[in-house]
Amino acid sequence: MKIKPHLAGILLMLGGMFLFTLNDAIGKWLVADYPVGQILAVRSAAALLILLPYLWRQGLLAGLFRIEQPGLQALRVTLVVAEVALFYLAVRHLPLADVFMFYLASPIFVTLLSVVFLGERVGLARWVAVAVGFAGVVLIFPPSAAALTLPALMALAGSFSLALMMILARRLRASNGFHLITLQTSGVALAGAVTLPLSWVSPSPLAFGLICLLGVVATTAHFMLNHAVKLAPANVVAPFQYTAIVWAMALGYLVWGDVPTPAALGGAALIVSAGLAIFFHENRAQRQAELSEKVVSEV
Repeated sequence: MKIKPHLAGILLMLGGMFLFTLNDAIGKWLVADYPVGQILAVRSAAALLILLPYLWRQGLLAGLFRIEQPGLQALRVTLVVAEVALFYLAVRHLPLADVFMFYLASPIFVTLLSVVFLGERVGLARWVAVAVGFAGVVLIFPPSAAALTLPALMALAGSFSLALMMILARRLRASNGFHLITLQTSGVALAGAVTLPLSWVSPSPLAFGLICLLGVVATTAHFMLNHAVKLAPANVVAPFQYTAIVWAMALGYLVWGDVPTPAALGGAALIVSAGLAIFFHENRAQRQAELSEKVVSEV
């Protein structure tokens, strides 16, 4: 059975948020001992080692230098570098839960920006889903006293950068997905490499392997996110960013034995409910649209 575009976009967002959560958990552990620039440079180099051979085999490498809409592409790469750096800087000083709290404000930014920059229509059901999902996040991770600090502002700026990235991915949906990923990975690698002469900590074999793994995981997650907003409107898939909290609780329980509190379980229930409401709403809307098209074609 062929999956409808909107539903495929939702499934890709779900998988991408799981990988982002895994990436963030590994990064939180590494950033305590290694400079942010070093992590960015090594992880991006590892990702490029995977991306470039694939592009070469598919005959896409030459097209990498024929950049469509170069202004938007450059802005997107800048936002990618800013988002990644801001996340690692924030998570170095704040609990991962607090950083998640700020970053999961991104769906609200996406919904607002999709109206302003993409001209998308946002129905009441989607606004309610965004609000319910965000209420679930607040229930799980109420802001701490650190909410007014500079690291918190970095996390909020990173969240806004992520939202702008998704909007630009929608604007650039005609571009090849692997080209988008390769350009942004190259930008992050270059930004990280600039800092290497200033700070370098020799990593252990385990740490080096984990940093390289970050590149693979983050690149795959970005590809899934980019493809999700190509298949479905940004404001449709944005609420599913909240599922990162659910993934985080599951990983915490399975890996570290962290048992979620009743408030956390209640918040997760709100998040899942909001996501399922959008899922079924979009499924019904697409069926109605297909039925209308069929009726028109038969007339």
